[in-house]
Amino acid sequence: RARSVLCGALESKVMFRDFLLLNSRSLAAVLVLAIAPFLVDSLVTAWLYDGGGSMWLAGMSSTRMLVYFTITAALMGLGLTHTTFIALISGYFLGWEGFAGTVAAYGLAAAANYRLATLIDRGALQRFIELFPKAEAVLRELRAESLQLIILVRLSPVLPFALMTFVLAAAGVNFQRFIVGSVLGMLPRTLFFYWLGTRAAGLAALLAHPERTTQGQWLVVGLVLASGAGLFVLINHAVRRALGARRF
Repeated sequence: RARSVLCGALESKVMFRDFLLLNSRSLAAVLVLAIAPFLVDSLVTAWLYDGGGSMWLAGMSSTRMLVYFTITAALMGLGLTHTTFIALISGYFLGWEGFAGTVAAYGLAAAANYRLATLIDRGALQRFIELFPKAEAVLRELRAESLQLIILVRLSPVLPFALMTFVLAAAGVNFQRFIVGSVLGMLPRTLFFYWLGTRAAGLAALLAHPERTTQGQWLVVGLVLASGAGLFVLINHAVRRALGARRF
């Protein structure tokens, strides 16, 4: 029995080493995506408080607004800022006139982030999962339901935009479904945070964690529960279908 346990431990160690070797680029990218948005958001916040940022964003012309959406799409696409942060400042400085442009910027950011993830990962995650037939079968089932999966992932405000894009792209979800699901799934929380931005009394109020208001807390809890419950049901069904298919 001790020998069996030792063999199992050695096998797990080898699998972990293989995972690190196959996914070293992806793991480095995930680390950057986890840290960079907080740093960039802090720098942008300091720029806004300094006054120069507020002056540049206030009363933008159509040309300047186009430049703004291009910059925000690039920042989100590279995973350098949080999408809720962009929604807040866009709502505050642009008003509802800029809502359609913000949604379009999200779509462009999702597309750019997807392509970047596939270039970095280069199929490494899928090659690793192929070593485990059951996991591969479950992933195949999830790809078949990828639109629902993407919408549910995007619905949750606690799942980082760029990080989840990287995971979904590395898992091989369809690009067109990914874009449609991302835009549809992001709409509820984007609409809410954009609305909070339009209602902010000032810059300090805008950036002082508006999600901690009563409405914000209820919405965040509701979206997290809806996303979590939906993902649980979807993954559970995928596991059952995958295991059922393998029996035959």
